[in-house]
Amino acid sequence: MKILFAAVILALGVVVRPCEAQAAKIARVGFLAPQGRSLPIFDAFREGLAELGYVEGRNIVIEARFAEGQLDRLPGLVTELVNLKVDVLAVTGAVTARAAKEAAPDTPIVFAMVVDPVADNVVSRLALPGGNLTGVTSFDPQQARKQLELLKEALPGLKRVAILGDQGVSEALMIASEAQARELGLQSQRLRLAASNLDLEGAFATIMQAHADALLVLEEPLLGVHAKRIAELAATDRLPTMFAPSRVSAGGMFAYGTSQVESVRHMASYVDRILKGAKPGGLSVDTVTRYELIVNLKTAGDIGMTISPAILKRADRVIQ
Repeated sequence: MKILFAAVILALGVVVRPCEAQAAKIARVGFLAPQGRSLPIFDAFREGLAELGYVEGRNIVIEARFAEGQLDRLPGLVTELVNLKVDVLAVTGAVTARAAKEAAPDTPIVFAMVVDPVADNVVSRLALPGGNLTGVTSFDPQQARKQLELLKEALPGLKRVAILGDQGVSEALMIASEAQARELGLQSQRLRLAASNLDLEGAFATIMQAHADALLVLEEPLLGVHAKRIAELAATDRLPTMFAPSRVSAGGMFAYGTSQVESVRHMASYVDRILKGAKPGGLSVDTVTRYELIVNLKTAGDIGMTISPAILKRADRVIQ
């Protein structure tokens, strides 16, 4: 009887141990961004996962890669992460999402910071997109209008606005911005920069030759990489600027729009659902609509601008 009992226990041990090992499996998540490590988005992603109970080194490993503005590196970085056998890829930006879609067709992919996922050829539809991609967008077709209205309020004589974009993504945001400028009675000057032939100084010379009164910097990948230099050149030319909130550290005068940090934090919840068994194609793309207004009084002072108390009262954050 004792021999039989011992044999049963031994048999149970053989069965239980693999189950315990499976329960203790550490999730492996890849994170890829076209910008550098300095932007707050990676920290926001880690915080989002931590709020869901993930502890790095205990139940999750995050393999992070950053292209540092060299977008041609993205396919290779995707392959590198796939070779590490990540369970999910979390990516930011349309260019990154398309690179991941091409290089990792069998890996679940979650994206954020994609202006218009359908127009940017990331997914075919927002509801139940199918395939191996889903994610979060902060696309608001009226965002540029709200940004331009703020510039008009701050600059009553505003007539001409330069709009800076990125040739590496679709024209959806540029076209919407130009249309909304016209609706507000403003003349617009479009400039779309190419990563392969970047000439920021030349772009600003063109802007100043056209006598622009302000600059709207679109929330697009290449501009995020070079946001600090763009803000510096604008300050040198005493040109008021409007950035997106994710670029506030660059030093622009205003930042207004949907929060990309919030989008990336929300992306973590999609990663969590996929790690728990959900299929990306069965998760509809979500939209984050939390807005932020940030005013940089230091930059305003440097270019000789005074910001009205009415705008300061509405600001979520004021940088002194």
